[in-house]
Amino acid sequence: MRYYSFFVACLIGILSGCKQDLTVTSPDGSIKAGLYVQAGQVGYFVKVDTTDFILPSPLGLQAKRGVLDKDFKLMGVKHASAEEEWTSPWGENKQHSDRHNELEAQFKNTDGVIMTIRMRAFDDGIGFRYEYEVPGPDTVKVMDELTCFNLASDGTSWSIPGSFGTYELEYRTLPLSQVQDANTPFTFRLPSGLHGSIHEAALYDYPEMTLSAVPDAVAPSFKANLAPWPDGVKARVPKKFRTPWRVILITRDAPGLVNSDLILNLNEPCALEDVSWIKPMRYVGVWWGMHLGIQSWYDDGRHGATTANAMKYIDFAAANGLEGVLFEGWNDGWASWGSRDDFDFTKPAADFDFDKVVDYAASKGVSYILHHETGGNIVSYEKQLDTALDWAAAHGIHALKTGYAGGISGGNNHHGQYMVRHYQKVVEEAAKRQIMIDAHEPIKATGIRRTWPNFMCREGARGMEWNAWSAGNKPEHQTILPFTRLLGGPMDYTPGVFDITYRNIVGNPNLKAWNNNHIATDCRCNTTIAKQIADWVVLYSPMQMACDLIENYQGHPAFQFFRDFNADCDWSRALAGEVGEYIVVARRAGDIYYLGAVTDEVARTLEQPLSFLPEGCTYRAEIYADGPDASWEKNPYSYTITTQEVTSADTLTLALATSGGTAIVFKPL
Repeated sequence: MRYYSFFVACLIGILSGCKQDLTVTSPDGSIKAGLYVQAGQVGYFVKVDTTDFILPSPLGLQAKRGVLDKDFKLMGVKHASAEEEWTSPWGENKQHSDRHNELEAQFKNTDGVIMTIRMRAFDDGIGFRYEYEVPGPDTVKVMDELTCFNLASDGTSWSIPGSFGTYELEYRTLPLSQVQDANTPFTFRLPSGLHGSIHEAALYDYPEMTLSAVPDAVAPSFKANLAPWPDGVKARVPKKFRTPWRVILITRDAPGLVNSDLILNLNEPCALEDVSWIKPMRYVGVWWGMHLGIQSWYDDGRHGATTANAMKYIDFAAANGLEGVLFEGWNDGWASWGSRDDFDFTKPAADFDFDKVVDYAASKGVSYILHHETGGNIVSYEKQLDTALDWAAAHGIHALKTGYAGGISGGNNHHGQYMVRHYQKVVEEAAKRQIMIDAHEPIKATGIRRTWPNFMCREGARGMEWNAWSAGNKPEHQTILPFTRLLGGPMDYTPGVFDITYRNIVGNPNLKAWNNNHIATDCRCNTTIAKQIADWVVLYSPMQMACDLIENYQGHPAFQFFRDFNADCDWSRALAGEVGEYIVVARRAGDIYYLGAVTDEVARTLEQPLSFLPEGCTYRAEIYADGPDASWEKNPYSYTITTQEVTSADTLTLALATSGGTAIVFKPL
């Protein structure tokens, strides 16, 4: 690891002797990034308000054959600017602004390799990518990526460990200097108050990037680490290729990270001519009972996805104005889980009359959400994919939840190039049949929903299910997710448990321990009920689920919030928050506004101005809040529902219990 002073000396000398400008500045002038060549190797740096943010850091790739990382000389530089307003077919926000300045620098080495670094500077961060032209064989085997992120100072970080197999890991709050490896988005706060998050955008046909600490670095430094193929090769690419964007979000406060459009702006415009069939929805489904252990995915006497149960859920959705229903375990193959995992995606279970259920849902105006669990058997799934999607389309199905629990075919990683290709193939083939995708055990979200808006949402973190068969997600979990995982895109967290401590299944004769022999009645959700309601606003998904057993919603006054909620938001804004402590989010759908606020294990009172509401309008605020005696540990069921008239000039006091929350619907009068 070279020392910072050496890099600076080289950098000053190079820039002073170079006639071509190798820097790019954000439109507002606050962020400046640049490239340099030192001893034939290309690197970059980033400054904020003339202060170092990313110290000089190396760039480049390494291949099995050919030199992709050194002996470069600058061939040419281009500068450009862009200012564009664009529209997406569904929320969080429908209107977006893309303002950036671009630096395109082309380098060539003694092997004839042309490496172009394309760098864009926005008011809230930068993105850069590699574009290579390599002479020789048609296929290049990438063995390593040298991209480093040498931070200028220590700070506090929030991340999950680096893993190529799962994102369902607990978040850690650590000094930057103590992080050995991390997945992205990797979020941090510096002593200056600046917030940052390292991630990637437009991940296609390339392995995901995690971060590994650089040993013996002067300041916290992290190197890109790519998910490998089983033979150790990181990526197999054509001789002319480009990588995903490497992204560094930079904002003045934590809400600024949530409000950034940068990752979306680094993706291409929509690839679909017709998006009228893409419709966000709220849904319920046969799912939670399986995780609680009172139902199963196959017919062992406790089967959840039966025809009779399906009818009941469809009736509930229709009666409550919900758009969709999901039935996991509807198809053949679940009984073989753990052996061959050979699911059949056109053969219903013996006690599930598929045609009858689909027709009944259609007659009630409710969309059927199909489920494809692959068990990681990608070879089997891809053999059936065209037939299965054609079959779904023939039944009028426009929404599909996919799952990839288990080891991947051929010893591949969940997040390697093999699977990145597969996830994208499913999305594109689904788009041909006008089918939306909700992927579980997915590849991380990197803004692809701009180009392929039928890729609605993903799991990709510890979701609600962990509360049914483990110690559960910590109270801080939902106050970290918006600033980390959700920076990439919407998450199917599946919020909305009203039976917080599972008291309503005590004594259920079908209750069994499962998943490492956990029994649900020894577990619980580590929140209040008001926080569960607020999560519908805070943890955004265009396919938002009310996950609990429908018996727990029937006749419950607080379920009115979900009836009133609209998952297709036109506008969203994080109003306040600190990572791992609390967050307040406002959203608008049509002329109705929603607010959600959640806190960690610390009870807190927030004074929230309503200046996001239009001036001159009066609203009826329906407030779902923690009761005065609420506590996630001792009294999670205490809540209140109150109403009052408000305008944009008002300020509301939000009293959040420990691991509590507040959810508000603002209806114009």
